[in-house]
Amino acid sequence: MDVRTLLRIFLRTYLVGATFNTKGMQNVGLAYIMDPALQALFGHDPGALQRARGRYLKHYNTHPFWTPLLAGIFLSMEKKIAQGLLTPKVLPALRSTTVYTLSALGDSFFGGSFLVTWSLVGVNLAVTGHLWLLGCWLAVCLAGLQIFKAYTFARGYAQGLAFLQRLKSWNLIDWGQRLKMVNGVLTAIFLLRVVSSGGFHQLVWALGVCLLAAASSWHTRDRIMLLMVLFFCALLAPWDGISVFVGM
Repeated sequence: MDVRTLLRIFLRTYLVGATFNTKGMQNVGLAYIMDPALQALFGHDPGALQRARGRYLKHYNTHPFWTPLLAGIFLSMEKKIAQGLLTPKVLPALRSTTVYTLSALGDSFFGGSFLVTWSLVGVNLAVTGHLWLLGCWLAVCLAGLQIFKAYTFARGYAQGLAFLQRLKSWNLIDWGQRLKMVNGVLTAIFLLRVVSSGGFHQLVWALGVCLLAAASSWHTRDRIMLLMVLFFCALLAPWDGISVFVGM
């Protein structure tokens, strides 16, 4: 497939959510992304082109950062379908497994960890007045995201489903847990900067946030128990006496 068609497909991945709907979610956006490739592969056969377009109007929803990778994988599979090496029946199976697995992984790693780190580093730089560093940080992160999208699109197209094994070796779930720990420290630093009360209260805020961040690797039930313990300790603690003692 020529470079111009591949570039059109990649650029269209940025518009995957433009026609988001409650029934198919991102399906119209996905069909729009894949259309240049489908025309190139099946344009000589109107019936085959119509059936190929219909394959992408089914329900589709995943984290938008994964759309370039999935578009590349779908494109690789469509090439094999056009060559008679695969049957179209494999696509529904892929959509019901890989797409939604990547959706959950994207929400956990990108939405729950990486984007939070991105934001917390930015607000810490902002409150300390390092505006030039803030601009550089935002530019580096935005550029890195575009490189990530382009890389995964290219690998998905070149390797197809085989690239998912490489993706598994990245251990993004473990990295997400590490980033959550970093986010706790960044939140504590932010609180130390902006909390207007005395030093003791700032320390309590920071320690509490770090403790909750450390609990991010625990099971949900354990985190709830920790929150309950911290809440009741905060209610029962003799803060006036502690403040007087610390101030002595």
